[in-house]
Amino acid sequence: MLDAVPSSGRKCKQVVELMAIDKNGQDGGAPEQLRPARMQIETTVLMSSNGESRPTELVDISATGALLRRPLGWSGHVGQSWVLDMIFGNNLHIHLEAVVARISDHHIGFSYSRIPEDKQVPLWNLLGGYADILEYWKDG
Repeated sequence: MLDAVPSSGRKCKQVVELMAIDKNGQDGGAPEQLRPARMQIETTVLMSSNGESRPTELVDISATGALLRRPLGWSGHVGQSWVLDMIFGNNLHIHLEAVVARISDHHIGFSYSRIPEDKQVPLWNLLGGYADILEYWKDG
């Protein structure tokens, strides 16, 4: 759910639904869904939470989240909040808050929970056209 403030200044809720269809356009057993397109880019990331910091690598990034390599010995859990510091080249540092959404043996999927105002435009500029594209994916 997204909070929206219409021009009247009144707060309302909007529900965003993901489309679930199979490759033939039919509702089926293992549906594909739409999600924001993910840009594959590798860079260093420092994950920090409750006094613990772990260096790792970014696998891909989208307008709503990031996929990181799971550090050896990491034992976090879904729903846990982390601060992610991502360095892109010599002049772009994106610092944001994210929540663990998925965990696998080799990766951690994060959903952004707070992007500071001064980091929003640099993130959208980094993503370029990826910020406006949806892609199909299959859960599983």
